[in-house]
Amino acid sequence: MKLSDYVSLNHGDSLLLDYPENHFDMIYFDPPFNSNRDYKMSDTSDVGFKDKWNDDDYEKFIESNILKLKSLLKETGTLFFHISSSCMFIPEKVLRGHFKFVEPIFWKKCRSKNNVKHKLGSVVDIIFKCNMGSKSKFNLVEQDKDEKYLSSCFKNEDYRGKYSLGHLVTEKTKIGYKYSITVEGKTFEPVSGWRIKKDKLELLINDDRVHVPVKKNGNLYKKIYLEENSGKPCTDLWDDIHSISQGNEERKYPTAKPIKLLERLIQISTDEGDIVLDPMSGSGVTGEACDNLKRHCVLNDLNLDAINIIKSRFTKVQE
Repeated sequence: MKLSDYVSLNHGDSLLLDYPENHFDMIYFDPPFNSNRDYKMSDTSDVGFKDKWNDDDYEKFIESNILKLKSLLKETGTLFFHISSSCMFIPEKVLRGHFKFVEPIFWKKCRSKNNVKHKLGSVVDIIFKCNMGSKSKFNLVEQDKDEKYLSSCFKNEDYRGKYSLGHLVTEKTKIGYKYSITVEGKTFEPVSGWRIKKDKLELLINDDRVHVPVKKNGNLYKKIYLEENSGKPCTDLWDDIHSISQGNEERKYPTAKPIKLLERLIQISTDEGDIVLDPMSGSGVTGEACDNLKRHCVLNDLNLDAINIIKSRFTKVQE
């Protein structure tokens, strides 16, 4: 079923998806978490699903789905597996058996929980970034600069404007490029070496883009100007995207994720025109994110309630 120029919808079991092998550039897999809970929109609603398993059955469920999804993923593609931090052990074990690279992204989805009395508040989900090889597609994405970051990092200023300090000297546990260089009558030759070659450092010096220390034994630093820095490179800790319950997005499904989260995953791993799969798509937010970013997307769900919610989402988008 076609929902937009970029998004199509299937109703059925994820294990029966009928697509060629090596077809998708990205797969976002957000399965049940094995949380021993039942999820509903409200006490008076039947929309939701049961999430109660024994560990053996849950591992078989994850294993069979990962085998299927891996066969559909391109060699250069990325599978993102979304799971609660408290339920991550079984999925990580399965994923490491099938992918060469499994990197956790830590999503701090909410602030502290004041209603928790007898355990630590759960504020982190894990999104495993899974790749088959080192040449997988990756786009550098920047996170917005927050006020704390701006005030703590861009303390220095010259005729070009405010700047922060970027390391030029290699860490003490590593060995960098060995040479000495003189700036403003001071000679620098760090024991551990430099991060860049001498000719590149000379270009920075000639362009007045190095910070010369006042202290006798200080290091040289590269000037990173605020106006030339649109954001900070994305790390594996995402604390700038809040869950739907702490934002202004409408929740359409009990476990729906914020669209900004999906947009970031899509931007990291795909380009315009690439193909994305969400085999258990819930409210269909992955499809809307792909639609916004001009990626093709296949949504799939076995739950008929989810199918109806996805249709309503795209009816609203088309209006």
